[in-house]
This record gives sequence, structure tokens and C-alpha cells, in this order.
Amino acid sequence: MDLTESLKMAFKTLTVNKLRSGLTMLGIIIGNASVIAMVGIGEGAQKYITEQLQTLGPNVMFIIPGSRETRELGGLEVPRNLVVADAEAIASQVPSVVGVAPEYSTQSLVIYGNRNANVSVIGTNEDFPRVRSFEVAQGRFIRELDLNSHSQVAVLGSSLAERLFDQNLPLGRRVRVKGVSFEVVGVLKEKGSNLGLNYDDAVIVPITTLASRLVGRRRSPYGIEVTYISVSAKDQESMKTAEFQITNLLRLRHKVRNGDDFFINSQDTLLTIANTITGALTLMLAAIASISLLVGGIGIMNIMLVSVRERTQEIGLRKAIGASQQDILIQFMIEAVILSAAGGVIGTLVGVSGILLISALFPFEAGVSIMAIALAVSVSGGIGLFFGVVPARQAAKLDPIVALRSA
Repeated sequence: MDLTESLKMAFKTLTVNKLRSGLTMLGIIIGNASVIAMVGIGEGAQKYITEQLQTLGPNVMFIIPGSRETRELGGLEVPRNLVVADAEAIASQVPSVVGVAPEYSTQSLVIYGNRNANVSVIGTNEDFPRVRSFEVAQGRFIRELDLNSHSQVAVLGSSLAERLFDQNLPLGRRVRVKGVSFEVVGVLKEKGSNLGLNYDDAVIVPITTLASRLVGRRRSPYGIEVTYISVSAKDQESMKTAEFQITNLLRLRHKVRNGDDFFINSQDTLLTIANTITGALTLMLAAIASISLLVGGIGIMNIMLVSVRERTQEIGLRKAIGASQQDILIQFMIEAVILSAAGGVIGTLVGVSGILLISALFPFEAGVSIMAIALAVSVSGGIGLFFGVVPARQAAKLDPIVALRSA
């Protein structure tokens, strides 16, 4: 019997029992869809995190107060040992950096007329847009003069400006923060959140004004404390040099000997950590989802064994008129492969549809991985071939006389 005839017979047999064939394929469909969707979600999450970290700014590093071990413990109070004077020293004494922006953030109610919003209030300096790659949509940003004179000026995030002023021009108007009046001098372009802060829904003021008028006595004995300091190196090649120079400078300033009281995270470090975590999660999700493929393969084997018992007379008759063991073996294996391959194709369509739906509902774009699709379909076909061997061999070994008598 040639392959074409075997394929025709296999399709005819499977279409006679549509419900059983559909239920047999269900495990493979679920398995394929799960693997493709999980890999797509993992890749989408990895891409989303990478994009978020890249918005932090080019060649940026973050100097964070407290030791890395203290931060990881979480329960201990972080020392307030990083101050604006440290940022000024880095800007003037480290030649491999082009911008330094100290930041201090707090939460407060911002009021304009009868409208208010509880948002982040961020104190920083004039280097912030350059270091963190922010652009001003309207007006201007904070200037050095504003810092020196403790000016009561504010720059609003795009979302906050819309919430407080609708379509009206906010420039020149005054908002109140903790009872202090600030003149709006600028509005930032929309960018989104990073490092846990949504700058689109925040108000930015001079860090000197924030320390003297809003934060009050929450100050380090060494100067105006900061949440962290953002530093932009000249280029990618200068990152290591800048980190080395900053570390040595702060060690001298803080007079530390047995362990630093700060640590530095670079954009590359954050990207490496994020990619490692998301890669491991993607692999774990794909491994869990692939269990469904194994279950689907066992289902195919069970159904094929039942089919062998039901078709005993047919097998005996075909062998009696000259069909060889190989013909019977190929026939049943083709049926198993068709079931698994069809389930793989349908599962792929379901998985891709799920990815598109997730992309429409969530902020990150889940990716359709061609490699995952090819692997899932190949594995599902292989599973059908593997689990179809036992029932196919059982059918091929049937004695035609015994088969005809037992029918």
C-alpha cells in the first residue's frame, strides 16, 4: 500500500469519529497554545522591561544610599548619608561624567482651585532632563538660579497637568503643595514610569526649595539628603571608569573603611538582572505548559489503543487479503501523527490569538516567537509519532485468523 492510500484511509477513519478525534487533539491543542503563549508573554515582558530601563537615559548610573546588603534586608532603616553636596562633588571632580542629577521624592497633595491630586513631589536640579532623557513640552525646566534662590517654581508631568488644568495652558498658574504656592513654569513630555515613579503624574521642584519649604527637618547632618543620584557618563566606554572614580570619591568624602555606605547600579547591570529573571521565568512557564503536551500524547496513545480494539476485524481482514505488518504499522502511525499535527496547528492558532489578545489588553507587547511555534509543532508531531508506536505495533502484530474470529 502506498503512502497516498494510507493518508486517504487515515483521514477517512478520523473523520468518521469526529468527536473522538477532536477530544484526542484537545490535549495537544492546549499544550501547544500554552507553550506558545507563555513564551510569547515571557519575551514580551523581557522586551517591555528592557524598553523601560532604556528610558532611564543613555549611559546612566544610579548611586543609592546604604549598602547593597542593607537594601536587600529591607527591614532596616536606610542611612541618610547621600547628600546634594556629594552630587556637586561628582559633577566637579569626576571628568568622565557629563551630568549629575540628585533626586529626593516624597508624596503630597497638589492643589489647583477645586482640583487636587496625591502625587509624587520630586526635588532635583537643572541636569535632570539631560541625565534622564526627559524633554520639556511647554515652558522651561528648573534653572541653576532657581536652585540658588530657592525659587517656588514647579514643572508638571503631562498627566498631572491634564488632570489639574484640562486643556488650559498651565504656564504661569500657581499650584499649592503642602500649603506652599508654586508657579508652574513648565510641562514635561509624556514618558511613563520608571524606577517605581510615574514622572507623568508628578510635580518637580528645585531640590533646595523642597528641602527648605516642604520636607522641613528631614535632612542629613551633612546637607540636603537625596533618595539617589543619577549620573550620566560621557559614553558607554566611560561607564566603568566613571563608576571607579565615583566610588573612590565617595569613599573619601564619607570616610568609609569597612564596607561602602552606598552602591552603584548601572543601566547595564539592571538590564542583565532583568533579562536573567525574565529568561528564567519564560523557561519555567514553557516547561510547565509543555506538561500539557505530554498529557496530550498519552491521550493519543489511549485513544489509538481503543481504536485497535474496535478495528480488530478490519485489521484481520486487511492482513488476510495481503496487507503486511509494515502496512498496518504505517497506517496507525499516520493516524497518530495526523491527530498530533492537526492539534499542533490548531493550538498554534489559539496561542497566537491569545498573544494578540494579551498585547491589546496589557501595556507590554507579547511577541510571537517563530522558534517557539516551530518547536511546539515539531514536538507535538514527535509526540504523536512516539505515543503512536505502541498501539501501531499492537495492531501490526495481530494474527489475522484470531482477529477475524474475535470480531
